[in-house]
Amino acid sequence: MSTPATPALQVADLGLRIGGATILEDVDLEVEKGSFIGVIGPNGAGKTTLFNVVSGIARPTSGTVHLDGRDVTGMPVHRRARAGLGRTFQTSSLFPQLSVRENVRIAAQVALGGSLSPLRFPRAGDRATRDAVEHLREVGLGDKLDLAAGVLSHGEKRKLEIAVLRATDADVVLLDEPMAGVGSADVAGLSETIRSMHREKGCTILMVEHHMEVLLGLVEKVAVMYSGTIIAFDTPAAIMANPTVQSAYLGASA
Repeated sequence: MSTPATPALQVADLGLRIGGATILEDVDLEVEKGSFIGVIGPNGAGKTTLFNVVSGIARPTSGTVHLDGRDVTGMPVHRRARAGLGRTFQTSSLFPQLSVRENVRIAAQVALGGSLSPLRFPRAGDRATRDAVEHLREVGLGDKLDLAAGVLSHGEKRKLEIAVLRATDADVVLLDEPMAGVGSADVAGLSETIRSMHREKGCTILMVEHHMEVLLGLVEKVAVMYSGTIIAFDTPAAIMANPTVQSAYLGASA
């Protein structure tokens, strides 16, 4: 009998209470390695809070978080990153004054065992710089290497964030509304950038996204959050046909 594979991410009985208010309650989720999972739910359902707890920004009041079988519940953000967790946010977390290349080079420098300091000036042909250029070409920003990140369009900034993630070589990636604020002309290109990262890197992705058509075209399974807990976890087709989901999330009668 074969031994079950260790999940890439597992949260169990996760809870978060702040000032008497319950934000997350009894959240259970087990994500297989290499899978692409969508996380949906109405505003206030707890989606971003779940990502904050998984990434270490918020500390849960109950439950556990495991990455590749390793308990990281008490780990700070930087140690979870070292353990293979990557994250984007609803708003850009780039260094706007640094060049496009430098934003990615810093991430590549850390992945290679260096520091996060942008003050370490590299040689033009060093490994981190070469890796940065390659990742930028992969996301379609190879012609914008020397531009300041702050002057990019919103869609280009999202692509730059994906290049940064690629440079970190994260095993588990959390994408929090990557299409937020992206113009309709850039949505297809950004979707393909995300799909390519998943296909080429073999990483595990969890994505919160309100553009349902985009999300359903990318993911293999969908977790539905409502009132701080997960009420369904299944294939996109099964989720869309689920009467509980229709009532709680889509606003249709059950």
